[in-house]
Amino acid sequence: MTLATLYPPDSDLRAARERYFEINHFADGGYEEGWVKMKAGPVPIWFPNTVARVKAVKFHDIHHVLTEYPTTWKGEAEIGAWEVATGCAAHYQAWLLNLLAFAIGLAINPRGVYRAFMRGRHTRNLYRTTFSDELLARTVGEMRRELDLDKERVEPSPADRRAFVLWSLASVATYAATWFVVLLPLATFVLLVMLL
Repeated sequence: MTLATLYPPDSDLRAARERYFEINHFADGGYEEGWVKMKAGPVPIWFPNTVARVKAVKFHDIHHVLTEYPTTWKGEAEIGAWEVATGCAAHYQAWLLNLLAFAIGLAINPRGVYRAFMRGRHTRNLYRTTFSDELLARTVGEMRRELDLDKERVEPSPADRRAFVLWSLASVATYAATWFVVLLPLATFVLLVMLL
């Protein structure tokens, strides 16, 4: 299977990541920024750019390069499903953000999320490795081979399908719990203002 369009196999990961930043207008990746801004249509959403998030997003950005999932809402849902299926190790913010993207993807891109999850069941990611200059010096093609991203897609097994259902339920539960945690303080504040 050949993925070579945006990020050629002979490019090193550092150069490919720079190209990814250019294509997506990310400047230097935003690793040093205090806050991260996303947009839900015209509505900006800000959240803190924690040390844990930066550690995870350095791998996440390389995963975009290796898988060629775009940074659109649909693409983030796909890479979220792929990263959940491959496992995010001890990167807990990656688990949270990927499960939220997975849940959104079930609504806006269910087929893409399903395909990406099944791809993840038979490939690997970089979350269990150490981010380093040595990693960035490796080529895109070499890393795709190492993570089995160059292999033909495998027909999903019953276990793969069961895992998809279970992780879909976990993603929806995570999404609902996150909104509850966000909205409960707001609702409490509004109620207190109305009562006073």
